[in-house]
Amino acid sequence: MQVLQVQLEIRPDPAEVGRARRWARSRLAGSGIGADESLAETLVLLVSELVTNAVVHTGRPAVLRLSVPGAPAVGGRAPDGAAATVRLEVVDASARAPRPRRADGDDTDGRGLALVDGLADRWGWIAEGTGKCIWCEVDRCPPTTVATAACETAPAAYGGLAYGAV
Repeated sequence: MQVLQVQLEIRPDPAEVGRARRWARSRLAGSGIGADESLAETLVLLVSELVTNAVVHTGRPAVLRLSVPGAPAVGGRAPDGAAATVRLEVVDASARAPRPRRADGDDTDGRGLALVDGLADRWGWIAEGTGKCIWCEVDRCPPTTVATAACETAPAAYGGLAYGAV
């Protein structure tokens, strides 16, 4: 299976978040994931959260990487009817580990990693060079097979709370 692997350099400017979303939407569409599909909406939201964290919390340039398995055969299904994984990574020059926070009701920030935890099938971070790579993965499942059950998981637990995508 071929995998589309692309990357975008991000400047330390909040306007870059919108540019990253548009870029991701375009690359997803080019790989057969339509802008109106829930998978695309989820991935674009994850891009927004991870790029925002890099821009706001490091104040340094970053790199957004996107890996998308080969274009679907028919109707958004993964190739050969198997589940496939889309991976997002944001690499920045800060060695400081991401720190999940618990936002109160009126807080305007502090929910980014909770959203990532609730929307992604997996996420984490690793040291990369003098900085770090925060990554997340979303399984792209065929809608009519047994594999679908593995992709429809319960809301993720995060800091003792449960978050579900609505």
